[in-house]
Amino acid sequence: MRILGFVLEVIFQLLVGAALMRAYMNALRVNMRAQPGIFVMALTDWLVQPLRRLLPQSLARARLDWASVLAAVLLASVFALLWGSLVGMVYGGGALTAGISMLWLGLNFFARVALQTLSLLVLAYVLVSWLQPGSGFFGTLARLVDPVLVPFRRVVPVIGGIDLSSMVLLLALQIGVMLLS
Repeated sequence: MRILGFVLEVIFQLLVGAALMRAYMNALRVNMRAQPGIFVMALTDWLVQPLRRLLPQSLARARLDWASVLAAVLLASVFALLWGSLVGMVYGGGALTAGISMLWLGLNFFARVALQTLSLLVLAYVLVSWLQPGSGFFGTLARLVDPVLVPFRRVVPVIGGIDLSSMVLLLALQIGVMLLS
C-alpha cells in the first residue's frame, strides 16, 4: 500500500509540476521549442489542449496560461481523490467534512508541488551555472529563476565572489515544503 501511494504521488507530482512549469514558462514567454519546454508540453498536451478549447477566448488570450493552471488544479484534485481513496479516509462529519478534507489535501499538494518544482529549477540553475554557464540551457534556466531570485539578491550579500542568494532561496523553499508536509 505504501509503495502504491509513493508511485501515485510521484506520478502526480510530475504531472502537476509539468502543468505549472508550462504555465510559468508561457507567462515569461520562454521558448517552448527547447528543453524543458518540449518535455513539459509532451507531458501536459493531453489535458491542456482540450481545456484550451473549453475556456473562453478572453482567458485563452491572457498572459497567464489558464488552461495549464486549470490542468494543474484538476490533477491535484484527482490526486487528492485517489489518495483519499487509497488511504481510506473515513470522516465522521459526513460529506461536508470529507469534501473540505479533500479540498485541503488537493490545495496542499498543489502548493507543495509548486515549491518543489521551483526548488528543482533553482537547483538545476545552480548546477548548470557551475558546469556550463554559457550554454543555452543556462539562459533558459536564468529566465525562469531570475524573477524569483532578484529579491533574495537584494538582501543576501555576495561573499568572496560567490552569489549565495540561490542557496538562501533553496533553503526558504525547502522550509516551505516542510511546513506544508
